[in-house]
Amino acid sequence: MSAHRDREPVPQVRVHGVDDVRVDRVDAPRPGPRDVVVEVAQCGICGTDLSYVAMGGLPGAPSPMPLGHEFAGVVAEVGGEVRHLAVGDRVVVNPEGNANGIGGVGGVGAFTPRVLVRGAADDADAVLRLPDHLSFEHGALVEPMSVGLHAVHQSKVRPGDAAVVFGAGTIGLAIVLGLRASGVERIASVDLAPERLALAERLGAVPVRGDAPDLAARLRELHGDASVMGAPAPATDVWFEATGAGPVFERMLRMTRVGARIVVVGVHKAPVRLDLVNMLIREQEIVASIAYPREFPEVLGLIASGALDPMPLVTHRFGLSQFDEAFATARDASRAVKVLVDCQR
Repeated sequence: MSAHRDREPVPQVRVHGVDDVRVDRVDAPRPGPRDVVVEVAQCGICGTDLSYVAMGGLPGAPSPMPLGHEFAGVVAEVGGEVRHLAVGDRVVVNPEGNANGIGGVGGVGAFTPRVLVRGAADDADAVLRLPDHLSFEHGALVEPMSVGLHAVHQSKVRPGDAAVVFGAGTIGLAIVLGLRASGVERIASVDLAPERLALAERLGAVPVRGDAPDLAARLRELHGDASVMGAPAPATDVWFEATGAGPVFERMLRMTRVGARIVVVGVHKAPVRLDLVNMLIREQEIVASIAYPREFPEVLGLIASGALDPMPLVTHRFGLSQFDEAFATARDASRAVKVLVDCQR
């Protein structure tokens, strides 16, 4: 691959307003002395991308706002002060690394053939080499798997614990994979979509219908009995909320045993009622989990070793020229889990 190519405009997916996302033509990126340019091979559509489009972008972000942050590719150009990377390196990029602004308010998005990674020289973990035996699709899945593993870390779960994950979308399933990689064997996955529950079962969780008339009783069957002031409750140790649905969270809080740990991962777009008396009686520990402050390199290692296999989550593949169809597919939660976009076609 040449270190330089003609500077003709390149396509880039950008948000122009509420529910207004387009593939525009923009100037090809040029690296500064501490930057690299990556030729994007694969980029995943994240639920965050869907939210940004529904919101019309982000406050403080440029308008139009570029999209895309789950990606892997090949280093195409290297700034003069970057020592640890070379043209032709297969890489996966941590969009949180060195505040490079990818996929957020920084004005850089990876749904494009070539993306600028600012400050690559300043953070060796911001751009990581992708092992030769892993595909670019594996690389694009490191980011969402890191979100899941961070939630697992936040839960302080132990191998002998019983866990339940509400929501079997990409992040909920990433949590299942993170739990399995952490040695947890007793895992339940709660969702409404049969296809997603089937996938959760394939990944090692027991599928449970979220509309079951007595969900607590089903969890008691799976994880054993506990008591809250004489009333029966599931003995489930760790509860993950990965739906972003307020009623689901409120229902969960009314089911736990005393001393249960609850991790909120789903993005709630409206206030949720918190019954403090219920929380007090059950001595619940509620923590939040967002992104992955330190998990990105760890997840790449887990995938490389085979301890975590994210590939079953990929349900659809498109080219960048098919982005409208790809985005519409990703919005249909009944059909899609992870949608990948080949940014070179």
